[in-house]
Amino acid sequence: MVAWLDLMRPKNLVLGAITVPLGAAFTLQGEFVDELLIISLQTIAVLLFIGAGNVMNDIKDYEIDKLAHPNRPLPSGQMSLQSASNFSRLLWSLSILCLAIAIYFSMDFELWWATIIIYAIAVVLMISYDHGPKTKEMGLQGNIAISIMVAAVILYGASSVGGLLNPFIWWVSGVVFFTNLAREIVKDCQDIIADEGQRTTLPMKIGLEKSRMIAYVITMGALVCLYMPYWRGPFEFGQLVFQTPAILVLITLNGPLFKGEDALVSGRIRVAMLLGLIGFLLPMLM
Repeated sequence: MVAWLDLMRPKNLVLGAITVPLGAAFTLQGEFVDELLIISLQTIAVLLFIGAGNVMNDIKDYEIDKLAHPNRPLPSGQMSLQSASNFSRLLWSLSILCLAIAIYFSMDFELWWATIIIYAIAVVLMISYDHGPKTKEMGLQGNIAISIMVAAVILYGASSVGGLLNPFIWWVSGVVFFTNLAREIVKDCQDIIADEGQRTTLPMKIGLEKSRMIAYVITMGALVCLYMPYWRGPFEFGQLVFQTPAILVLITLNGPLFKGEDALVSGRIRVAMLLGLIGFLLPMLM
């Protein structure tokens, strides 16, 4: 059981558990009660989707992880490849089932069908990432594909309750996209030796220093997206104070990046993403 949970990567699941309800919350202005069943089903669908994708990724990275992450469940022998494959199929099946039930109860919402489209796009991106055309091996293209999938979770949550046209949702999605993209590039810097011969990543093409600089510039895109809802609405400018922790984490990444502390930076970017989402949530609850 521990190995199964580890394969799903619980830290990544936290993002799904937060962002789907958050996307719905701003559409419903915090009134969850009436749509709690739909939101819960869509959140579970996303958690299972993310878990299935992470299992597929570990299966694909089996040889790489023998060197880069030997303590992961598959290279360490805690679980066989066949068991992992069966587990992935189960997660996919349950995710689609939750999606179908949620769609049945949400057909009264405007653009309810957009939820299906977003889910289908995410599936295509996931399959193309690991199986064909294998964007993961293309470096930056794979980083972008993963970041789109992560950012789409916000849009998915909003669309599940008819809120896809809310401009604020797109700014929040932008924060998630840029922070995740920067993190993916930094992770490629961290794994440059293990990835040799397996992938052609951005650090391999332009070097570690330039890649880290690009990652930092991308985090500035996240800062812009953090700022816009307080300038253009729905929040007041003074409420930008709720984003102070996320802003401080992002703007202070240049030092660790310059020192090549990739693991530290990767963790901090994840923290900044979560802090940013919390910063959006707090003014809504007040």
